[in-house]
Amino acid sequence: MIPTIEWHNNKIRMIDQRKIPTKIQWYVCRGYKDVISAIRKMVIRGAPAIGVAAAMGLALGAESIKASKYDTFRKRLGEMANELLAARPTAVNLKWATERLIMLADAHNDLSVDEIKQHLKKESQRILDEDIQTNKKIGVNGQALIPDSAIILTHCNAGSLATAGYGTAIGVIRAAVENGKKVKVIADETRPWLQGLRLTSFELMQEHIPVTVIVDNAAGYLMRQGKINLVITGADRIAANGDVANKIGTYQVAVLANENSIPFYVAAPFSTIDVALKNGDMIPVETRNPEEITRPFNREIGPENVPALNPAFDITPSKYISGIITERGILSPPYMESIMSLTSL
Repeated sequence: MIPTIEWHNNKIRMIDQRKIPTKIQWYVCRGYKDVISAIRKMVIRGAPAIGVAAAMGLALGAESIKASKYDTFRKRLGEMANELLAARPTAVNLKWATERLIMLADAHNDLSVDEIKQHLKKESQRILDEDIQTNKKIGVNGQALIPDSAIILTHCNAGSLATAGYGTAIGVIRAAVENGKKVKVIADETRPWLQGLRLTSFELMQEHIPVTVIVDNAAGYLMRQGKINLVITGADRIAANGDVANKIGTYQVAVLANENSIPFYVAAPFSTIDVALKNGDMIPVETRNPEEITRPFNREIGPENVPALNPAFDITPSKYISGIITERGILSPPYMESIMSLTSL
Protein backbone atom coordinates (compact mmCIF):
# COMPACT_ATOMS: atom_id res chain seq x y z
CA MET A 1 0.00 0.00 0.00
CA ILE A 2 1.13 3.54 -0.77
CA PRO A 3 1.84 5.80 2.25
CA THR A 4 -0.56 8.68 1.65
CA ILE A 5 0.93 11.24 4.03
CA GLU A 6 3.72 11.36 6.63
CA TRP A 7 6.00 13.55 8.69
CA HIS A 8 9.45 13.84 7.07
CA ASN A 9 12.29 16.01 8.42
CA ASN A 10 9.88 18.29 10.31
CA LYS A 11 7.86 18.82 7.14
CA ILE A 12 4.78 17.05 5.83
CA ARG A 13 4.98 15.12 2.62
CA MET A 14 2.12 13.49 0.78
CA ILE A 15 1.68 11.57 -2.44
CA ASP A 16 0.54 13.97 -5.16
CA GLN A 17 -2.60 12.15 -6.26
CA ARG A 18 -2.94 14.34 -9.36
CA LYS A 19 0.10 12.56 -10.81
CA ILE A 20 -1.08 8.97 -10.32
CA PRO A 21 -0.86 6.61 -12.18
CA THR A 22 1.76 8.28 -14.41
CA LYS A 23 4.20 8.82 -11.55
CA ILE A 24 4.55 8.56 -7.79
CA GLN A 25 5.70 11.98 -6.61
CA TRP A 26 5.94 13.53 -3.14
CA TYR A 27 4.40 16.95 -2.49
CA VAL A 28 6.22 18.65 0.39
CA CYS A 29 4.45 21.05 2.75
CA ARG A 30 6.73 23.44 4.64
CA GLY A 31 3.94 25.38 6.30
CA TYR A 32 0.24 25.04 7.09
CA LYS A 33 -0.74 27.14 4.08
CA ASP A 34 0.94 24.53 1.86
CA VAL A 35 -1.37 21.94 3.42
CA ILE A 36 -4.41 24.13 2.71
CA SER A 37 -3.29 24.48 -0.90
CA ALA A 38 -2.75 20.71 -1.19
CA ILE A 39 -6.28 20.02 0.08
CA ARG A 40 -7.88 22.60 -2.21
CA LYS A 41 -5.94 21.51 -5.28
CA MET A 42 -6.68 17.78 -4.79
CA VAL A 43 -3.07 16.83 -4.10
CA ILE A 44 -4.62 14.90 -1.23
CA ARG A 45 -8.30 13.96 -1.12
CA GLY A 46 -10.67 11.57 0.61
CA ALA A 47 -12.34 12.51 3.88
CA PRO A 48 -10.11 10.51 6.28
CA ALA A 49 -6.93 11.58 4.45
CA ILE A 50 -7.74 15.28 4.55
CA GLY A 51 -8.65 14.93 8.21
CA VAL A 52 -5.15 13.59 8.88
CA ALA A 53 -3.68 16.31 6.66
CA ALA A 54 -5.54 19.01 8.56
CA ALA A 55 -4.32 17.71 11.92
CA MET A 56 -0.74 17.55 10.70
CA GLY A 57 -1.09 20.94 9.02
CA LEU A 58 -2.34 22.54 12.22
CA ALA A 59 0.53 20.99 14.17
CA LEU A 60 2.96 22.28 11.54
CA GLY A 61 1.37 25.72 11.70
CA ALA A 62 1.67 25.72 15.49
CA GLU A 63 5.43 25.37 15.15
CA SER A 64 5.57 28.73 13.37
CA ILE A 65 3.65 30.65 16.06
CA LYS A 66 6.04 32.95 17.88
CA ALA A 67 4.33 33.39 21.21
CA SER A 68 5.33 32.62 24.76
CA LYS A 69 1.92 33.19 26.38
CA TYR A 70 -0.83 30.62 25.90
CA ASP A 71 -3.62 33.11 25.12
CA THR A 72 -1.64 34.62 22.24
CA PHE A 73 -0.69 31.17 20.97
CA ARG A 74 -4.26 29.86 21.25
CA LYS A 75 -5.73 32.81 19.34
CA ARG A 76 -3.40 32.25 16.39
CA LEU A 77 -3.92 28.47 16.53
CA GLY A 78 -7.67 29.00 16.27
CA GLU A 79 -7.21 31.27 13.27
CA MET A 80 -5.12 28.61 11.54
CA ALA A 81 -7.74 25.98 12.31
CA ASN A 82 -10.45 28.13 10.71
CA GLU A 83 -8.33 28.57 7.59
CA LEU A 84 -7.90 24.82 7.34
CA LEU A 85 -11.64 24.27 7.85
CA ALA A 86 -12.39 26.49 4.87
CA ALA A 87 -10.25 24.37 2.52
CA ARG A 88 -13.07 21.91 1.75
CA PRO A 89 -16.45 22.24 3.49
CA THR A 90 -18.17 18.88 2.96
CA ALA A 91 -15.83 16.36 4.63
CA VAL A 92 -16.49 16.41 8.37
CA ASN A 93 -13.23 14.61 9.21
CA LEU A 94 -11.36 17.86 8.61
CA LYS A 95 -13.43 19.60 11.28
CA TRP A 96 -13.20 16.62 13.62
CA ALA A 97 -9.39 16.49 13.40
CA THR A 98 -8.77 20.21 13.91
CA GLU A 99 -11.18 20.33 16.85
CA ARG A 100 -9.36 17.39 18.42
CA LEU A 101 -6.07 19.31 18.32
CA ILE A 102 -7.67 22.51 19.62
CA MET A 103 -9.19 20.58 22.53
CA LEU A 104 -5.80 19.01 23.27
CA ALA A 105 -4.16 22.43 23.37
CA ASP A 106 -6.83 23.72 25.74
CA ALA A 107 -6.40 20.68 27.98
CA HIS A 108 -2.68 21.46 28.32
CA ASN A 109 -2.92 25.22 28.73
CA ASP A 110 -0.88 25.01 31.92
CA LEU A 111 2.18 23.80 29.97
CA SER A 112 4.67 25.91 28.09
CA VAL A 113 3.88 26.76 24.47
CA ASP A 114 6.81 24.64 23.30
CA GLU A 115 5.46 21.64 25.21
CA ILE A 116 2.00 22.16 23.71
CA LYS A 117 3.53 22.23 20.23
CA GLN A 118 5.17 18.85 20.92
CA HIS A 119 1.84 17.42 22.09
CA LEU A 120 0.09 18.67 18.95
CA LYS A 121 2.61 17.00 16.64
CA LYS A 122 2.38 13.72 18.54
CA GLU A 123 -1.42 13.88 18.44
CA SER A 124 -1.42 14.41 14.67
CA GLN A 125 0.72 11.29 14.28
CA ARG A 126 -1.66 9.45 16.62
CA ILE A 127 -4.60 10.45 14.40
CA LEU A 128 -2.74 9.03 11.39
CA ASP A 129 -1.93 5.75 13.17
CA GLU A 130 -5.48 5.45 14.51
CA ASP A 131 -6.93 5.94 11.03
CA ILE A 132 -5.05 2.95 9.67
CA GLN A 133 -6.20 0.75 12.55
CA THR A 134 -9.76 2.06 12.20
CA ASN A 135 -9.78 1.19 8.51
CA LYS A 136 -8.61 -2.34 9.24
CA LYS A 137 -11.46 -2.76 11.74
CA ILE A 138 -13.90 -1.47 9.13
CA GLY A 139 -12.49 -4.07 6.76
CA VAL A 140 -12.90 -6.91 9.25
CA ASN A 141 -16.49 -5.89 9.98
CA GLY A 142 -17.45 -5.29 6.36
CA GLN A 143 -15.91 -8.33 4.72
CA ALA A 144 -18.57 -10.51 6.36
CA LEU A 145 -21.10 -8.86 4.03
CA ILE A 146 -19.23 -9.92 0.90
CA PRO A 147 -20.05 -13.36 -0.50
CA ASP A 148 -17.35 -15.40 -2.18
CA SER A 149 -17.01 -14.69 -5.92
CA ALA A 150 -18.89 -11.39 -5.56
CA ILE A 151 -18.69 -8.69 -8.22
CA ILE A 152 -18.48 -5.37 -6.39
CA LEU A 153 -19.12 -1.91 -7.81
CA THR A 154 -17.41 1.06 -6.18
CA HIS A 155 -17.57 4.76 -6.96
CA CYS A 156 -14.70 7.26 -6.61
CA ASN A 157 -11.67 6.14 -4.56
CA ALA A 158 -12.04 4.99 -0.97
CA GLY A 159 -8.76 3.11 -0.76
CA SER A 160 -5.46 3.71 0.99
CA LEU A 161 -5.02 6.93 -1.00
CA ALA A 162 -8.24 8.35 0.46
CA THR A 163 -7.13 7.56 4.02
CA ALA A 164 -3.94 7.30 6.03
CA GLY A 165 -3.70 3.74 4.74
CA TYR A 166 -5.65 0.55 3.94
CA GLY A 167 -8.90 2.28 2.95
CA THR A 168 -12.60 2.20 3.84
CA ALA A 169 -14.63 0.76 0.95
CA ILE A 170 -11.50 -0.68 -0.65
CA GLY A 171 -10.38 -1.78 2.81
CA VAL A 172 -13.49 -3.96 3.03
CA ILE A 173 -12.56 -5.50 -0.32
CA ARG A 174 -8.95 -5.99 0.83
CA ALA A 175 -10.16 -7.73 3.98
CA ALA A 176 -12.40 -10.04 1.95
CA VAL A 177 -9.44 -11.03 -0.23
CA GLU A 178 -7.27 -11.52 2.87
CA ASN A 179 -9.98 -13.91 4.10
CA GLY A 180 -9.62 -16.00 0.96
CA LYS A 181 -12.63 -14.70 -0.94
CA LYS A 182 -12.31 -14.40 -4.69
CA VAL A 183 -13.89 -11.12 -5.69
CA LYS A 184 -13.91 -8.88 -8.72
CA VAL A 185 -14.26 -5.12 -8.66
CA ILE A 186 -15.93 -2.78 -11.12
CA ALA A 187 -14.79 0.81 -10.66
CA ASP A 188 -16.78 3.76 -11.97
CA GLU A 189 -14.36 6.15 -13.69
CA THR A 190 -15.76 9.00 -11.50
CA ARG A 191 -15.79 12.23 -13.45
CA PRO A 192 -14.41 14.87 -13.46
CA TRP A 193 -11.23 13.87 -11.58
CA LEU A 194 -11.40 10.20 -12.63
CA GLN A 195 -10.53 8.88 -9.18
CA GLY A 196 -11.95 5.47 -10.04
CA LEU A 197 -9.95 5.15 -13.25
CA ARG A 198 -6.72 6.71 -12.00
CA LEU A 199 -6.62 5.75 -8.33
CA THR A 200 -8.91 2.82 -7.49
CA SER A 201 -7.84 0.73 -10.47
CA PHE A 202 -4.19 1.60 -9.74
CA GLU A 203 -4.44 0.48 -6.11
CA LEU A 204 -6.24 -2.76 -6.93
CA MET A 205 -3.90 -3.64 -9.78
CA GLN A 206 -0.94 -3.11 -7.45
CA GLU A 207 -2.44 -5.80 -5.20
CA HIS A 208 -3.53 -8.10 -8.03
CA ILE A 209 -7.22 -7.74 -7.20
CA PRO A 210 -9.21 -8.08 -10.45
CA VAL A 211 -10.67 -4.71 -11.48
CA THR A 212 -12.50 -3.40 -14.52
CA VAL A 213 -13.24 0.29 -15.13
CA ILE A 214 -16.54 1.50 -16.60
CA VAL A 215 -17.85 4.94 -17.49
CA ASP A 216 -20.10 6.33 -14.79
CA ASN A 217 -23.29 5.95 -16.80
CA ALA A 218 -22.76 2.23 -17.50
CA ALA A 219 -23.55 1.10 -13.95
CA GLY A 220 -27.31 0.75 -14.43
CA TYR A 221 -26.88 -1.33 -17.58
CA LEU A 222 -24.58 -3.79 -15.80
CA MET A 223 -26.87 -3.98 -12.77
CA ARG A 224 -29.85 -4.86 -14.94
CA GLN A 225 -27.79 -7.60 -16.58
CA GLY A 226 -27.05 -9.13 -13.16
CA LYS A 227 -23.33 -8.39 -13.45
CA ILE A 228 -23.05 -6.54 -10.14
CA ASN A 229 -23.77 -8.23 -6.80
CA LEU A 230 -23.28 -5.33 -4.39
CA VAL A 231 -22.05 -1.74 -4.13
CA ILE A 232 -19.62 -0.30 -1.57
CA THR A 233 -18.64 3.36 -1.38
CA GLY A 234 -16.96 5.61 1.13
CA ALA A 235 -18.46 8.77 2.63
CA ASP A 236 -17.40 12.35 3.32
CA ARG A 237 -20.09 13.10 5.89
CA ILE A 238 -23.00 11.14 7.33
CA ALA A 239 -25.94 12.87 8.99
CA ALA A 240 -27.62 11.61 12.16
CA ASN A 241 -30.40 9.96 10.16
CA GLY A 242 -27.95 8.04 7.94
CA ASP A 243 -28.08 10.31 4.87
CA VAL A 244 -24.66 10.22 3.20
CA ALA A 245 -22.62 12.85 1.38
CA ASN A 246 -20.16 11.28 -1.03
CA LYS A 247 -18.60 11.97 -4.41
CA ILE A 248 -21.00 13.30 -7.02
CA GLY A 249 -22.72 10.38 -8.76
CA THR A 250 -23.14 8.28 -5.63
CA TYR A 251 -26.84 9.12 -5.30
CA GLN A 252 -27.71 7.84 -8.77
CA VAL A 253 -25.73 4.63 -8.15
CA ALA A 254 -27.70 4.07 -4.93
CA VAL A 255 -31.03 4.62 -6.70
CA LEU A 256 -30.04 2.20 -9.46
CA ALA A 257 -28.95 -0.40 -6.90
CA ASN A 258 -32.28 -0.08 -5.13
CA GLU A 259 -34.18 -0.45 -8.42
CA ASN A 260 -32.24 -3.63 -9.16
CA SER A 261 -32.45 -5.09 -5.61
CA ILE A 262 -28.69 -4.85 -5.09
CA PRO A 263 -27.27 -4.11 -1.61
CA PHE A 264 -25.70 -0.66 -1.30
CA TYR A 265 -23.20 -0.29 1.56
CA VAL A 266 -21.24 2.68 2.85
CA ALA A 267 -17.91 2.19 4.66
CA ALA A 268 -16.60 5.02 6.83
CA PRO A 269 -15.00 5.76 10.20
CA PHE A 270 -17.46 6.61 12.94
CA SER A 271 -15.89 10.09 13.01
CA THR A 272 -17.48 10.71 9.59
CA ILE A 273 -20.91 10.72 11.27
CA ASP A 274 -21.98 14.25 12.15
CA VAL A 275 -24.66 13.78 14.80
CA ALA A 276 -25.17 17.57 14.91
CA LEU A 277 -26.86 17.42 11.50
CA LYS A 278 -30.34 15.87 11.52
CA ASN A 279 -30.38 14.98 7.82
CA GLY A 280 -28.47 15.26 4.59
CA ASP A 281 -30.14 18.52 3.55
CA MET A 282 -28.03 20.21 6.24
CA ILE A 283 -24.71 18.96 4.83
CA PRO A 284 -22.79 21.71 2.98
CA VAL A 285 -22.01 20.60 -0.59
CA GLU A 286 -18.86 21.98 -2.14
CA THR A 287 -19.07 23.43 -5.65
CA ARG A 288 -15.76 23.44 -7.50
CA ASN A 289 -14.30 25.24 -10.51
CA PRO A 290 -16.35 24.54 -13.68
CA GLU A 291 -13.10 24.17 -15.62
CA GLU A 292 -12.61 20.80 -13.94
CA ILE A 293 -15.39 19.66 -16.29
CA THR A 294 -14.69 21.70 -19.41
CA ARG A 295 -10.87 21.63 -19.16
CA PRO A 296 -10.00 18.43 -17.24
CA PHE A 297 -6.27 18.10 -16.58
CA ASN A 298 -5.77 21.39 -18.49
CA ARG A 299 -7.15 20.02 -21.77
CA GLU A 300 -9.87 21.96 -23.53
CA ILE A 301 -12.66 19.50 -24.41
CA GLY A 302 -15.71 21.76 -24.51
CA PRO A 303 -16.66 24.90 -26.43
CA GLU A 304 -14.83 27.97 -25.20
CA ASN A 305 -16.65 29.70 -22.32
CA VAL A 306 -19.45 27.13 -22.14
CA PRO A 307 -21.12 27.33 -18.69
CA ALA A 308 -20.72 24.27 -16.45
CA LEU A 309 -21.94 23.32 -12.98
CA ASN A 310 -19.55 21.31 -10.84
CA PRO A 311 -20.93 20.09 -7.49
CA ALA A 312 -18.26 17.87 -5.94
CA PHE A 313 -20.67 15.77 -3.83
CA ASP A 314 -24.28 14.65 -3.65
CA ILE A 315 -26.51 13.39 -0.86
CA THR A 316 -27.78 9.80 -0.79
CA PRO A 317 -30.91 9.42 1.39
CA SER A 318 -30.61 6.73 4.03
CA LYS A 319 -33.54 4.77 2.57
CA TYR A 320 -31.23 3.60 -0.24
CA ILE A 321 -28.45 2.42 2.11
CA SER A 322 -28.41 -1.24 3.17
CA GLY A 323 -25.81 -0.75 5.90
CA ILE A 324 -23.12 1.62 7.14
CA ILE A 325 -19.88 -0.19 7.95
CA THR A 326 -17.82 1.42 10.75
CA GLU A 327 -15.04 0.30 13.05
CA ARG A 328 -17.61 0.05 15.85
CA GLY A 329 -19.91 -2.26 13.92
CA ILE A 330 -22.34 -2.34 11.03
CA LEU A 331 -25.18 0.14 11.37
CA SER A 332 -28.63 -0.88 10.14
CA PRO A 333 -31.88 1.08 9.64
CA PRO A 334 -33.33 2.95 11.40
CA TYR A 335 -29.98 4.73 11.37
CA MET A 336 -30.75 7.42 13.92
CA GLU A 337 -31.27 4.71 16.53
CA SER A 338 -28.31 2.55 15.52
CA ILE A 339 -25.99 5.57 15.35
CA MET A 340 -27.00 6.78 18.79
CA SER A 341 -26.56 3.28 20.23
CA LEU A 342 -22.87 3.33 19.22
CA THR A 343 -22.11 7.02 19.86
CA SER A 344 -20.98 6.47 23.44
CA LEU A 345 -18.63 3.59 22.60
